[in-house]
Amino acid sequence: MTGTGVPTLLGACYDASSSFLRGPAEAPAAIRRELESPASNAWSEGLVEVVRGAVWDDAGDVSLGDAPREAIERGVETLLSQGRRPFVLGGDHSITYPVVCAVRRHHPRLTILHLDAHNDLYHEFEGDSHSHACPFARIMEAGLADQLVQVGVRAMTRHQREQADRFGVEVIDMRRWTAGERFTLRHPVYVSLDVDVLDPAYAPGVSHREPGGMTVREVVGLVQGIEQPIVGADLVEYNPRRDLDTVTATVCAKLVKELLAAMHLRP
Repeated sequence: MTGTGVPTLLGACYDASSSFLRGPAEAPAAIRRELESPASNAWSEGLVEVVRGAVWDDAGDVSLGDAPREAIERGVETLLSQGRRPFVLGGDHSITYPVVCAVRRHHPRLTILHLDAHNDLYHEFEGDSHSHACPFARIMEAGLADQLVQVGVRAMTRHQREQADRFGVEVIDMRRWTAGERFTLRHPVYVSLDVDVLDPAYAPGVSHREPGGMTVREVVGLVQGIEQPIVGADLVEYNPRRDLDTVTATVCAKLVKELLAAMHLRP
């Protein structure tokens, strides 16, 4: 399949910047298995038939080598230079920084919609400035986004509140979300979906389970409601080692399918 704007999966099997547990490097293969499992059909809720070769393509996994961040950035740049839209399967959340480095070069105006239990805005975490707890600090320091909207947060620290204020981040934590607060996306949007935005009742297969999160229905509805063009996306922090009978893998596949359909509908 060829063509401008084709959403294309790219695996980033990297979890060396995780602060607690390893395992997310195994996620891309597990998500792909569920995405194409005969246990479900290929149709999105909006009646887009999300078939590989018709709506989306798969570029395989990045060969990480000795410089994984640089390799991820190059892999995404290759897709963008072919006129494709990257959908990167992580991996831990540190992969978002090199992905956005590449995306920004092709989009002079960019909004990031970040769904997560955590802000991931630490200046550094455990001595690592590229920890999975830090990607959005690096992104905002580098001026890679004109707007950063964070939804689903429920584990903010004082430092991260200060960082959010410093960078002008729009934070809709779970208290505000359940009270009805919503957002307006001002530019073409990059979606970064950390699976732990979901309550662990729906997605136990994550390293950092944080009760009190969003339902699958809420996240699906949020994705379906995006009105700006979706220029790229990632789904990160699924940890198959923590999953229960592939429940979380199935949820991930559902979210990937709905995001692919949304990307298809908003070229």
